[in-house]
Amino acid sequence: MKHFSKVYAIIPARGGSKGLKNKNIKELAGKSLIEYSIEAALKCSYISRVIVSTEDLKIKQISQNCGAEVFDRPFELASDTAKTSDVVLHVLEKFQQENDCPEYIALLQPTSPMRTSDHLLSCIEAFFESDSACAISVTESEDHPYKSFIIENEILEPLFDIKYLESPRQTLPKTFRPNGAIFLISSELFLEKKVFYVSPAMPFYMSNETSVDIDTEFDFFMVESMLKQLKYN
Repeated sequence: MKHFSKVYAIIPARGGSKGLKNKNIKELAGKSLIEYSIEAALKCSYISRVIVSTEDLKIKQISQNCGAEVFDRPFELASDTAKTSDVVLHVLEKFQQENDCPEYIALLQPTSPMRTSDHLLSCIEAFFESDSACAISVTESEDHPYKSFIIENEILEPLFDIKYLESPRQTLPKTFRPNGAIFLISSELFLEKKVFYVSPAMPFYMSNETSVDIDTEFDFFMVESMLKQLKYN
């Protein structure tokens, strides 16, 4: 069991997006997409600093207006091929320069608007009560990977053993995918490993409904409908 320590939230939000233009500042049910992640982090009592890493002036302005701090991201870390781990390392270097590196960091992707402060609170509490090296939010896989194919030379080939293709789903082990909402790890361990998955990893379960990762117009439409239902119910 860990002692409750300083946790800083890091929200990586670049301006460029191939799938959906300007998605991080696109309005969703009356607020910019990135506002949902900033507000969730600010409302979580365990998080004492909320940092948005961006190269985009509009994202910077919106983030600061919402109460987040902004670290200017170098343009080489804002390309389509830039790794999130490198962005986080850049933020940690800034913390070290300030002499204020937290014991733990929580990576919150801005494309997960259904992740709330309650999710963050529950995840952090469970993590501190565990002996895990990290915590990752997950949801049950909608499509079972044991029934997946790859294509080789234009021919379908089972990704796993062919026997699984006809197996009832109920007989297969449940599988889970990271939903992108929460990655929690110590700064020291991240600086050593430079990845967010380190064994033993604690799963933080979230429903499929709260695990939507916005990448398309359809995702926006679906989440907006859910948010409107929550508002009026």
